[in-house]
Amino acid sequence: MDNLAPPPAGLTLGRAATPMAFIRAIVLGYRRRGMDPASALHHAQIPASALDHPAARVTAAQMEAMSGYAMQELDDEALGWFSRRLPWGSYGMLCRASLGAPTLEVALKRWCRHHRLIVDDLTLAFSQQRASASIRITEHRDLGDMREFCLVSTLRYLLGYACWLIDSRIALGETTLPFPAPPHLDAYPHLFPGPLRFDADAAGFSFDARYLSLPPRRDERALQAMLQRALPLTVRQYRRDRLLVHSVSQLLTTRPGTAHTAEDIAAQLNLSVRTLHRQLKEEGVTLQHLKNDARREHAIKLLLQTHKPVKQIAAAVGFDNEKSFSRAFREWTGSAPGRFREGADVHEAPPSS
Repeated sequence: MDNLAPPPAGLTLGRAATPMAFIRAIVLGYRRRGMDPASALHHAQIPASALDHPAARVTAAQMEAMSGYAMQELDDEALGWFSRRLPWGSYGMLCRASLGAPTLEVALKRWCRHHRLIVDDLTLAFSQQRASASIRITEHRDLGDMREFCLVSTLRYLLGYACWLIDSRIALGETTLPFPAPPHLDAYPHLFPGPLRFDADAAGFSFDARYLSLPPRRDERALQAMLQRALPLTVRQYRRDRLLVHSVSQLLTTRPGTAHTAEDIAAQLNLSVRTLHRQLKEEGVTLQHLKNDARREHAIKLLLQTHKPVKQIAAAVGFDNEKSFSRAFREWTGSAPGRFREGADVHEAPPSS
């Protein structure tokens, strides 16, 4: 395979946490095609003798190297799971089909719909019930010894892409898997953080439906870069959670004139004050910044949509006096409240005859 890149250096460095069972599943894909996996194992620096040790592990870098090499050598991004190959670029096509979606919800629906066009052996279904959204896999044929690796990878591909698309961790409510807990159970929390349930009716996961309204933050250029090394998305865990900023902003907007304390907001979100500040910092914002945003938007709304005096608006958005409000408003907009209102009135007034 002259077109395949040489193995990267340092593959065996770092924590070896990926179960050898997943490597054996890739090897099985080779053998089902009557092909020799020796080159792929050599490329990933995995000795063939390690395949016989149930407790053996490899690093994430070795798993990435093995998978990437095998996908190209087998010309199958599904690594032999399905009754027909998924040629190189199939999952990139799925990513691109969902890229322009206005929200995560639309992106997930597109992924499930387009996945059905390339795979007959299973279908992905999106559903929402009140505050919870879920993805569920329905199997249409016996996946045999490939079942665990296939179902886990299919869920992780979608979850990893969704997190990448909105640039946020998606906290899972529960992950269900339709097989007994495997010997390498300890690897699963790294793949699906949160509650796990084995021997379930179907593979799938659930999450807070509020993530669905988050807009994508990626474009075609970002997609091209991601596709150069897409496999890390299957194991990468995002620390930042955009839903937290969204939730805090909603609380502040609901009661914009209230003197919200960190203790009050943290309690409503079932977080500690320390965790609240830390996670907001990871998002690049502070609680005071979000408070100011909520106050500014409410003040602008009152100035433009009501005839209330500036003094009343100052009190309505949580300021003790008109002077401090005016000073803050000038910092936010570059204009005093009264002048801001007058400017809007002049702008909206019809031209004189």
